[in-house]
Amino acid sequence: MKTCHARLKTPFAVLGIVTTDRAVTGIDFLPLNTPELAPRTPLAAEACRQLQAYLSDPSFSFDLPLETGGTEFQRRAWRAMQAIPPGRAKSYGELAEELHSAPRAVGQACGANPLPVVIPCHRVVAKAGLGGFAHAVSGDFLDYKRWLLDHEGYRPGAA
Repeated sequence: MKTCHARLKTPFAVLGIVTTDRAVTGIDFLPLNTPELAPRTPLAAEACRQLQAYLSDPSFSFDLPLETGGTEFQRRAWRAMQAIPPGRAKSYGELAEELHSAPRAVGQACGANPLPVVIPCHRVVAKAGLGGFAHAVSGDFLDYKRWLLDHEGYRPGAA
């Protein structure tokens, strides 16, 4: 289990923030009844500040040092997700076409994203519907995805 360097309560979940000395390495969705944890490092404090700014203004642009790991394809997919503006979404197929890949591979990269919200995998949706989130197709994780998309003003079918 990862050691959180901060736990930030949001309207939809508690976000567990994991850092190293030089980068944010993980954001985990924790149940709302998880106790908050004041930031234990300066970088965790900055991550909390930026996440709170996003919660106040969904158009906020994150500027955090990130360390994602992952395969070369996953890193390419995560960069492509970061280019999707708030309030917009792309389908797994659209992103796959951009990356010269397959929708299933994009879905796997979404599910492997270690930094949700900051790397907005919630902005990748099914061609007809919400799609999954964090390798889940029902339950709390889809509620998190719905909340994030609603917060950003995303409306299916909007250009």
